[in-house]
Amino acid sequence: MNTVKLVAVFVENKPGQVARSAKILADARINIRCITVASSGAYGVMKLLVSQPELACRTLKQEGFAATLMDVIAVEMADKPGALHAVADCLFKSNVNVDNTSGFVANNRAVLVVEVHDVARASDVLQEQGLHVLTQDETLAI
Repeated sequence: MNTVKLVAVFVENKPGQVARSAKILADARINIRCITVASSGAYGVMKLLVSQPELACRTLKQEGFAATLMDVIAVEMADKPGALHAVADCLFKSNVNVDNTSGFVANNRAVLVVEVHDVARASDVLQEQGLHVLTQDETLAI
């Protein structure tokens, strides 16, 4: 099963948190490939796709952040209208709920990062439909 590791960081919703965490990772020579930030009131969660997820998680924890690793799916999809619908509909028809998602386009490749409860099942469903579920290395190489 192909999975990708994201670093999830629980942070107080106040100025400087993104800058502080980004500096910590830069000082550790860890490249941030993608970031999402979602806040709700006084706290939020940053999710980072990074070059060295285990080191990033360890380093952020050492600096006082509440960080954890998450297994997610990175699925390559066409960079055209309807591509997101095709992936989402495939999961829906197999009764797989999408908990969170983000995406990016780089080097003419579109990637959807999908968080689900059952990563193995969702990965199988997508691959059975002919979609390419990326490995960690493939995702970071884009």
